[in-house]
Amino acid sequence: MLPFRPTVALKELFQSQLKRPLTRTTAAEVKAAPAACFSTSGPDRRSPGVGRPFTGWRSPQLIRKPGFRGLCSKGDGHGDASRDSDKRRKPGILPSLEDLLFYTIAEGQEKIPAHKFTTALKSTGLRTGDPRLKECMEMLKMTLKTTSDGALDRHLFKKCVQSNIVLLTQAFRKKFVVPDFQSFSAHIDDLYENAKNLSGGQVADYIPQLARFSPDLWGVALCTVDGQRHTVGDTKVPFCLQSCVKPLKYAVAVHDHGTEYVHRFIGKEPSGLRFNKLFLNEDDKPHNPMVNAGAIVCTSLIKQGASNAEKFDYMMNFMNKLAGNEYVGFSNATFQSERESGDRNFAIGYYLKEKKCFPEGTDMTAILDFYFQLCSIEVTCESASVMAATLANGGFCPITGERVLSPEAVRNTLSLMHSCGMYDFSGQFAFHVGLPAKSGVAGGILLVVPNVMGIMCWSPPLDKLGNSVRGIQFCTDLVSLCNFHNYDNLRHFAKKLDPRREGGDQRVKSVINLLFAAYTGDVSALRRFCCSSVISGYLLGSWFCSGSDVWCHCAGLHCPPWTWSRGTMTPGRHCTSLLLKDTLRWFGSCWRPARSTPSLKTGGGTHQWTRRCTSATTMS
Repeated sequence: MLPFRPTVALKELFQSQLKRPLTRTTAAEVKAAPAACFSTSGPDRRSPGVGRPFTGWRSPQLIRKPGFRGLCSKGDGHGDASRDSDKRRKPGILPSLEDLLFYTIAEGQEKIPAHKFTTALKSTGLRTGDPRLKECMEMLKMTLKTTSDGALDRHLFKKCVQSNIVLLTQAFRKKFVVPDFQSFSAHIDDLYENAKNLSGGQVADYIPQLARFSPDLWGVALCTVDGQRHTVGDTKVPFCLQSCVKPLKYAVAVHDHGTEYVHRFIGKEPSGLRFNKLFLNEDDKPHNPMVNAGAIVCTSLIKQGASNAEKFDYMMNFMNKLAGNEYVGFSNATFQSERESGDRNFAIGYYLKEKKCFPEGTDMTAILDFYFQLCSIEVTCESASVMAATLANGGFCPITGERVLSPEAVRNTLSLMHSCGMYDFSGQFAFHVGLPAKSGVAGGILLVVPNVMGIMCWSPPLDKLGNSVRGIQFCTDLVSLCNFHNYDNLRHFAKKLDPRREGGDQRVKSVINLLFAAYTGDVSALRRFCCSSVISGYLLGSWFCSGSDVWCHCAGLHCPPWTWSRGTMTPGRHCTSLLLKDTLRWFGSCWRPARSTPSLKTGGGTHQWTRRCTSATTMS
């Protein structure tokens, strides 16, 4: 993420508010005050018991003059709204989100190289191939054909981004679920490298197609609910979903028929037995849809009465929607091998048929063929991570915005993944990781962090329980680093990283709110900031009272000149904004230095401010 440097943007923000250039204040300018100015003639509403070391200033009050239109209410002159709007859109005045985005990326330059824009975009987690940015990217390509230097001025940049400005603004203002995506991606890379060094495990070899995979293959891909993407390792190699498809087809069945109908045929409890056991619960139903018996019955509930060809097309369309139209394929060789070596599953099928577990009129052999087909669907880590993110996003695909599954189907699916998704390791995984997941014998682990992201880990070597060795290690390390466990305390578990929170002090958000309050002329908000303990007045002055240098040092790195007069802090001679100058003078009358706890060094000694007004109600 590029750092926000408001060298030009903030200057134009205040120019648009003050309707004049920001220059050093002179006596003539003070006399020729703008239509909306501050008056010191109003009554002083401060408590009479509070000392007033600097009596030359009183609480500023906003005076409305004839013809002046307030920013927050309708009154005289509100009919000139369109004219005022046109004035704001003159060149040199910040008129729109597009311009703000331009200044954020340009960092004081007049043009933005196209590669700089795409690099900044990728740092937020978005991809140039994101379907939501299709119009922007197409316009960018067309625009670059007309430019010789591959750079965009403000007009061309606005033309390119205006069709997707809402999404881009969210990205660059860090409004996504993972604000500091670059930092989080670096942590993911570290976890990947840590798991990569693991050895051990054995590649599944019950069919030749699985045995051919190299044990060195290892990939991790993630997709957040806002469509932020990150991949590392072998994430473009296709592999079969195998058992990872079980929660997906269960979700489709519940989406089509509802929970009550589906669970007439399938239970909800962990079995405590091997996934391919010929065993039913006390009601003669499969224990859950994550074991082979339950998955076979669940397969029989999809598109009942249709042919296998129609069923397969239906499921492939559903898979494509879940994956945001990214890669979803089919391995016919794996399907043939599964059918030839599927004696155990045929035995389970006949046992289910004997116990009348299928819906009436079901062709058991056709259902088993369809079951093997679904296990042979191919994905990559990248496309499977979007499937997981769709589950994390309540059934909405994060990169297309399309609703694919009902909330009921997603909730039930995640519940069963949490309790039954990791074969005989399900209890241990729920205890240590605490997240919904489903593993497969091809080496994949489909991991869901509800309301945050979906992750696909893939590495062929399996442990004795049939789970990916590297995948289990990655998931365990992820929850050890981040507070993603379902029962992590988000408030008090400070030792864990919370990627959902923006890094830095809470004061950063207050700074942004303060700047926009000044831009909109919200004096009451400025007063509240001054009287709150979140924003220190010294930092407030650092942003606005350093003359021409304020735009280069608005982060508070440059110490402005202050004048200590009569025991009160007042802004120095370099304050350039009448609005802010009066506000800061009022601020100086409400605070006094407390010499008992020195913390701020000035030319006159050490001081710390003590607030004189105890609540926001005393400010107006």
